[in-house]
Amino acid sequence: MDIGKLIYKKIKKYDTIVVARHVGPDPDAIASQIALRDAIRFTFPQKKVLAVGASVTKFKYFGTLDKENYENIENALLIILDVPTLDRVDGIEGLSYKEVIKLDHHPCDEKVADLEIVEDKASSACQIVAEFIFKTPMKMNEAIASNLFLGIVSDSDRFLLSYTTAKTFQIVSKLINDYQLDFAPLYNNLYERPINEIRFHGYLAEHLNLTENGLAYVKITPEILKEYGVDNGTPSNMINDFNYIKEVLAWIFVTYDESHEIFKVNIRSRGPIINETAEKYNGGGHKFASGARCKTESEINNLLKDLDKVCKNYKESLE
Repeated sequence: MDIGKLIYKKIKKYDTIVVARHVGPDPDAIASQIALRDAIRFTFPQKKVLAVGASVTKFKYFGTLDKENYENIENALLIILDVPTLDRVDGIEGLSYKEVIKLDHHPCDEKVADLEIVEDKASSACQIVAEFIFKTPMKMNEAIASNLFLGIVSDSDRFLLSYTTAKTFQIVSKLINDYQLDFAPLYNNLYERPINEIRFHGYLAEHLNLTENGLAYVKITPEILKEYGVDNGTPSNMINDFNYIKEVLAWIFVTYDESHEIFKVNIRSRGPIINETAEKYNGGGHKFASGARCKTESEINNLLKDLDKVCKNYKESLE
């Protein structure tokens, strides 16, 4: 039987379903999570369906997350989205679940769920969720379609990234046509920014360091974030803005998370394969879009050296 139909049968079977995604969510993670929760509720109004994890104020336009005492939940179905492994899932500590389903677009050699749809060539988790809904008896409405549309737009960087395929456009077209989406006003939610974030964007551009091998990087201290009035998640939401710089092959934003005492690293590439290096530093992701987490400045410096070498080898391969 088709994997999507098997997942639908599991959803139909369980009375309690918890939908979760990775820590530090981006728009695709939040959008796919809330869209799938709402689609299950719309299809099965009698079920208890929760979207869990830390809320992010800037993404409140996608909808609200659920707060629940897990002592009241037993043998739930857990669905994880936009995350390769359970250790990076947010908000499931203490949850008693019987089975796990995963829908994701990150490459992962390890099987972590009872049923999985993993398409590492998909533009986004929202693309996978939309296709799943379209291929099963699941229901959708305009609000759900709008969230899925925004998630696809965000993670594909407005269809500029190589993970955008003909299937991506087919699914987006179906979302727009079937639910009569007036999509232009939706972009305001993704791209409208306060003036302090625009000024912070200028800081990033001015302080971008560039090696002779085409690696660009900037280290962002907590003091700088406070000076500009932005949070830890702001740099990661801006990293795709630095694509198409002629001299840059790969670029890195490093921020320090004081609450968890760890350096968070966002990495992007226009050619060199970066996820293999990111995996050595408690991270991973796609070939051209990855992340890592480092505990010390020394680790950060080693990561920069390794990625600079990756860029050097890539340049030499083109000569």
